[in-house]
Amino acid sequence: MTVGTTTGRSSLVIGTRGSKLALWQAEWIQARLNAIAPDLKVTLRKIKTSGDKILDVPLASIGGKGLFVKEIEEALLREEIDLAVHSMKDVPTVLPDGLEIICIPVREDPRDALISRDARSLDRLPKGASVGTSSLRRQAQLLHRRPDLVVRMLRGNLDTRLRKVRDGEFDAIVLAAAGLRRMGWLDEVTEYLPYEVSLPAIGQGALGLEGRREDVFVKDLVRGLEHADTRIAVTAERALLERLEGGCQVPIAAHATIAGETLSLDGLIASVDGRKLLRERVVGPSSEARALGVRLAERLLARGGDLILNEIYGRA
Repeated sequence: MTVGTTTGRSSLVIGTRGSKLALWQAEWIQARLNAIAPDLKVTLRKIKTSGDKILDVPLASIGGKGLFVKEIEEALLREEIDLAVHSMKDVPTVLPDGLEIICIPVREDPRDALISRDARSLDRLPKGASVGTSSLRRQAQLLHRRPDLVVRMLRGNLDTRLRKVRDGEFDAIVLAAAGLRRMGWLDEVTEYLPYEVSLPAIGQGALGLEGRREDVFVKDLVRGLEHADTRIAVTAERALLERLEGGCQVPIAAHATIAGETLSLDGLIASVDGRKLLRERVVGPSSEARALGVRLAERLLARGGDLILNEIYGRA
C-alpha cells in the first residue's frame, strides 16, 4: 500500500488499463512527472477492468457506465495506487465519494477517423459496406449519413481493430483520431470525419487524471499539467451528458471549442438507427461552461430528445 497524504513521499503508483494505448497514455504522464519531480519514483500498475474482460457483447448491452474505470477507482480508494490515468470519454459524470478529476492535460485531436480497406471516404464506400464500431454514437451518425451501411460490433484494442479491417472482416472502421495519433498510426487514416458528420464523444481526445480528494501531495504534483481551456471544454460537454443522464455508450455527442473568452458547444441526441437526430448549439462565456452544457441539454430535450432517450432506455 502506498503512503498516505504526507509530504516528502518517495514513490507514486499510477493505475492504468493494460492496452497499448492506455499504457502509452500512462507512460506519457509518468514521463512528465519524472521531469517535474526527478527524485520521485513513479511506477505503473496495470489493472484489468470490466470493459477489458467482456469482449463478446456490445458495451451498451452491459450498462456502459464506468466499465473502463471502476476497478481502477476501487484501487485508488484502497490506496493501492495514487493516481489513475483515464480517457475522459470513459469516465462517468458521477465519481465515487472521495475521488475527483484532479488534472486534465491538453487535449489531443477530438475527431473520429475512418479507416477504409480500399482507402475510400465515408461517402464513397460501396452500398451495403460493413463498418465496424463499438459506439452507438458513431453508429447513429453513420446510419444517419449512410442508411445503406451495415454497422457491426467491433471490440478489442486499437491494434486488434486495425487488423480486422486489414484482414477484410470489415470494409471500414471508425476510431478516435486521438488514439491513432498517440500510437503513431495516423498513416492508417483514410478520412478525418468532420464534426458535421460525426460529432465526437463527450471528452474525446482528453485525458483525466483521477486522484483522492484529500491527497494534497498528488494534487500539487500534477497541477502543472493542467490545461485550462481543455478543462473548460470538457466541463461543458460533461454537464450536458450529466443533465441527459447519459452513459458513455448512449447516442449522445458534444464538442466544445473556446475562442478567447467565448465557448461554443455543439450537442446531439440520436436514435440508434440514425433516423432521428437532433442537433443544437449554444454560445456563451467560457466562465459559464457548466451552465451552457445544461442549457444545451435542455434545448435538445425540449425538441424531442427526451422521447428518443426514453425509447433507448425502454422507459414508458
